[in-house]
Amino acid sequence: MLRDITIGQYFPGNSLIHRLDPRFKIVITLIYILMLFTGSNIICLAVGGVYTIAALLLSRIPFKMFWKSVKPLLPFLLLTAVLNVLLVDSGDVYFKWKFIKITAGGVNISVFMIIRIVLLIMGSSLLTYTTSPITLTDAIERLLSPLKLLRFPVHELAMMMSIALRFVPTLIEETDKIMSAQKARGAEIDTGSFVTRAKNMISILVPLFISSFRRADELATAMECRCYNGGEGRTRLRQLKASARDFIALAVTLLFYAGALTVGLLFK
Repeated sequence: MLRDITIGQYFPGNSLIHRLDPRFKIVITLIYILMLFTGSNIICLAVGGVYTIAALLLSRIPFKMFWKSVKPLLPFLLLTAVLNVLLVDSGDVYFKWKFIKITAGGVNISVFMIIRIVLLIMGSSLLTYTTSPITLTDAIERLLSPLKLLRFPVHELAMMMSIALRFVPTLIEETDKIMSAQKARGAEIDTGSFVTRAKNMISILVPLFISSFRRADELATAMECRCYNGGEGRTRLRQLKASARDFIALAVTLLFYAGALTVGLLFK
């Protein structure tokens, strides 16, 4: 299960999505999230679905990678869907037995919620899949640069976000190694009652925290050895420059967003 988590990973490529300016990709991602939450009917969501499929195809990243980003959340999605089906009481009654009642409203809300969250995860994953952590840091810093006038630590915030995303795959890999090592020593992590398994997790969490603090200390030492002192006087090897394809991508996204808004108003 841990190996299926792909949060924060970057997949190098030369697709159209990879070549977009990261600043535009962040703005496009925010507009995309608004698009998915614009309407409350399946037709609005279909507009977002078409946009998502087109973006996934243009990225040239295997679909199984996006499925891996959704797979760990499936149990929570199914549990939430079941609760909505059982607790929402509106519309035609499909099934009724004692206190259990399944209605059209509950089924519609459950399906709508699952599709929306799946599209949200798959679409937003494109940002980290097609953008390197360093480039993403520069983009966040550029977008938040007006806050420097208020003496807000923009560079430090962008760096912290980038480091957090960068180390998610590393910590997942470290957790998997620790679990394998503890199982080899005879630890029963996946068996027993819930309380027993929770206690056995201590043998994983303690080494993981120690390893995390060690990595943080090594990273801080490496940054100090390279005379890192924040954003002051920092230069960049690659300068971010917007091109025509960035404005076209933004215009297409706004067009889909306008379409979702229109559909939401027409089919209320």
